[in-house]
Amino acid sequence: MSQAAMMRGRGTAGLPPAAPVDFSRLVLPASPNACLLAPPAMTTQPHIAQPLLPVSPEAAWAALRMLGEAEPRCWKMAEWPEKRQLQWVVRTRLANFPDLVNGQVVPLVGGSGIFLYSRSLLGYYDFGVNRRRIVAWRARLDEALRAG
Repeated sequence: MSQAAMMRGRGTAGLPPAAPVDFSRLVLPASPNACLLAPPAMTTQPHIAQPLLPVSPEAAWAALRMLGEAEPRCWKMAEWPEKRQLQWVVRTRLANFPDLVNGQVVPLVGGSGIFLYSRSLLGYYDFGVNRRRIVAWRARLDEALRAG
């Protein structure tokens, strides 16, 4: 996929096919243009640790599925219900750069774990955009779970 095609596309157009992330084998890029939120002890390299959510995996999955709806210029690319994982593309307002976001719910003893992984497809540095997105989405997830 060429950079020009990615930038010309609207929504999910011009992007590589959606693919689930295997968080147990994920190696974060060396570039500072990604952010990973992960449950404790589920990976050795999270940027943000997410404590156990004291809700069922079904409740966490329902809340996770709604996260992208509140984001401007965000489109759901794919959903893998058997993995409780989704992938969205979020495009920047000015340059139409595509960022991919994957979210997954994992059942844990006493509740649910959440992975959120946001990364840029183009460029080396993202000026903290992916980290801010993950922090905002995490706050919205917590709010949705409190609202029930």
